[in-house]
Amino acid sequence: MSVHPTAIISPGAIIGENVEIGPYSVIGPDVRIGKDTIIGSHVVIEGQTEIGDNCHIFQFVSIGAPPQDLKFGGEQCRVVIGKNNTIREFVTIHSSTSADIGMTYIGDNNLLMAYCHVAHNCKLGNNIVMANAANLAGHIHVEDFAIIGGLSGIHQFTRIGCHSIIGGASAVVHDVPPYVTVSGNRAKAYGLNLIGLKRRGFKEETIKALKRAYRIIFRSSLRLSVALERVKEEVADLPEVRHFVEFIENTKRGICR
Repeated sequence: MSVHPTAIISPGAIIGENVEIGPYSVIGPDVRIGKDTIIGSHVVIEGQTEIGDNCHIFQFVSIGAPPQDLKFGGEQCRVVIGKNNTIREFVTIHSSTSADIGMTYIGDNNLLMAYCHVAHNCKLGNNIVMANAANLAGHIHVEDFAIIGGLSGIHQFTRIGCHSIIGGASAVVHDVPPYVTVSGNRAKAYGLNLIGLKRRGFKEETIKALKRAYRIIFRSSLRLSVALERVKEEVADLPEVRHFVEFIENTKRGICR
């Protein structure tokens, strides 16, 4: 372990092998940091926070601070961050309240660019990219391989589907279905994320099925419930199509249309 002499490490913190901690960083007593993780200068990690192996946390990051929620009563909650994550300058990741999942969770292999914010009780999957100054309000769930454009704001309790992409400077107030491109204030759907799907090796059969499902749901004059039933009847029964339909069926905030 390499710790700069100006860093403050609480005796209760659990630090893994080969961890680097830069100048003036502060690590609290209930923090666990996995092996091979690099923490830059002036980083503050507090609360009940667990960070996995091989993460790179850049200077001036704040992780585990109490949530910005007026309902928060000081209860013990936590932040869990997986492995191989890159967290760039001035990112803030807040601890949770005791509501719903009871933690703020970030999976593996994610990139959070400078000035991003992840609020309390958010749940992020794997391989997600949040561009500079993208902001997540509380209780947002983001599925794997989603991309959130810079300067975008996401409303609380919103869901972001897998392999979707949100254009820069968007205001998202409804759920973003999987595989879809949305953009604008308020964000609207502009088609499938075809470039992303092809880059990630989706089969042509799957892309054609998703195109068909998208056209029925978004470009027909059918009511949403009727359109979803037609997709079930007319489109190939593939896992991606089933997830697309189920995600929309389970929306509580409505979807970007």
